Amino acid sequence: MGNLNIGNRQSTIGFSRRAFLKTVGAAGVGLAAVPAWAQDPAKAPTRRGSPLPNEFVFARLRYNSGDWDYNPKVAANVLDSIVQYTSIPVYADEVVIAAASDDLLSFPFVFMTGHKLVRFSAAERQNLRRFADAGGLLFSDDCNHDVNGLYAKSFEQEMRAIFPDTTLAKLPASHPLYRSFFAFGDGPPQTSHELNGWGDNIVHEYLKAIERRNRIAVLYSNKDYGCEWDYDWRNKRFLREDNTKFAVNVAVYVMT
Repeated sequence: MGNLNIGNRQSTIGFSRRAFLKTVGAAGVGLAAVPAWAQDPAKAPTRRGSPLPNEFVFARLRYNSGDWDYNPKVAANVLDSIVQYTSIPVYADEVVIAAASDDLLSFPFVFMTGHKLVRFSAAERQNLRRFADAGGLLFSDDCNHDVNGLYAKSFEQEMRAIFPDTTLAKLPASHPLYRSFFAFGDGPPQTSHELNGWGDNIVHEYLKAIERRNRIAVLYSNKDYGCEWDYDWRNKRFLREDNTKFAVNVAVYVMT
């Protein structure tokens, strides 16, 4: 699996994934939807190898302050699960997107992780707020799985700075996210990394979220899903319970 790096420059993608989300609407998972560019040839993809408008793209947020590229195999496992369980087409490569890039708004889903300090510039904060208000979902996963750790404290500080009018609040187990594809009646599934002797030794029974216009804009986890999903994808056949199923729920929630 390769990476497509997109920084602070003009878009090379050639289309907007927002148009696809508008056409999908209530179409539902597994039902055919007509991409917006199919109605207008001028909006067709112009770069060979770029994601198609109907494909789920695993985009990773690059930020300057921390170890944003930790857990490199997460994208491969998540994409494999989406292919195995749903009919959502996927783009095979992880896309790395800079927090200040104009191209950020071309992706409805962005994954963020790390152990260290999270500190955004003013331009990055403004861009992340634009991303959220445009309908994007930032999934931030704390690899420290420690509410008192550096990543947790600094990320929550940044969320208060970016969204002073919205609280990062506990997401109830009744939220549609937990039944968007698989049913998780008790809320987010726990990870083996929560009780491995590192972190705060607590099983976190909830995720936190910031919602904009009745949709999750920021999904925040102290459960260390990044480490849980960071293994050779072929090892899933030996697991009694596939721990990437929750990632499928997130993808389905984003794409429908």
